[in-house]
Amino acid sequence: MEIRHLELLRELRDRGTLSAVAEATYRTPSALSQQLRTAERELGVRLVEPASRGLRLTWAGQLLADGADDVLASVARLQATLEQRVGEPQGVVRIGSLPSAGAALLPGVMAALDGTLIHVELEDFDLAESDFASRTADADLVIAHSLSADVPRGAERLISRVVAREPIDVAVPAGHRLGGHVTVSPADVGEEPWIAVPRGYPFATVHEAIESATGVALRRLAEVRDNRLVEALVARGLGVALLPRFSTPESVDYRLIPLSGVHAVRSIVVIARPDRVERQAVRAVLDLLTAEGDRLSR
Repeated sequence: MEIRHLELLRELRDRGTLSAVAEATYRTPSALSQQLRTAERELGVRLVEPASRGLRLTWAGQLLADGADDVLASVARLQATLEQRVGEPQGVVRIGSLPSAGAALLPGVMAALDGTLIHVELEDFDLAESDFASRTADADLVIAHSLSADVPRGAERLISRVVAREPIDVAVPAGHRLGGHVTVSPADVGEEPWIAVPRGYPFATVHEAIESATGVALRRLAEVRDNRLVEALVARGLGVALLPRFSTPESVDYRLIPLSGVHAVRSIVVIARPDRVERQAVRAVLDLLTAEGDRLSR
């Protein structure tokens, strides 16, 4: 049993198709098919079988793909021990992040890394909660969020660490009738026009909770993912919206008001493949993200 075969099976499990694995690993599908056939001959079992999307793992392939997480983590742990003997953490750490959490956490982390041997590569993406886990195939650390749990949906097999808990407030335009309130309830905001988020995105659970509490469907003027656009629409007086407290800039054009009566706090969670967090440099960055999250929460 070769480690490269386990890596290939895990990639096929996580990426879904051989063509996706080939694109991510800069190899051809035919080369990967040959590697799979070699692994099947050596192990004496079928690892893949035809499916509508091309190939899918058999029970044996799934067993080995799941076991690959532990094997590859052990190898990475051994490599990390070797790195510790050599010197300080170094190398490239790839971070993927949703924009709002990244805006709150990453400036402090990047400043702390200045002058070290660790170089960070960043990618931002705004996804439905269940889609963050798939990004760990390409990034060492993924900054995700959830309003329903401390482990985002789909990330159950991954390493996860809550680095902050951030209140989600109601943003109202300057001069709005609710502008003087210390807090607002579902009854206060239930009949307002809303700049909402698409269903499936974490903030949507708060919209649903407001609807459940009032028994009235929200009047959605638009469904927007980007918080900067949400801020602009609220500032223009077009409606109210949900915005995260830590990463929303102060403005004279709108005000953030805490929402009471429903759960409106998100867990900002860093998720990663188990073998990735064994690297010294990745652990160092994860610890910095945790420290920055603690600072924000205080």
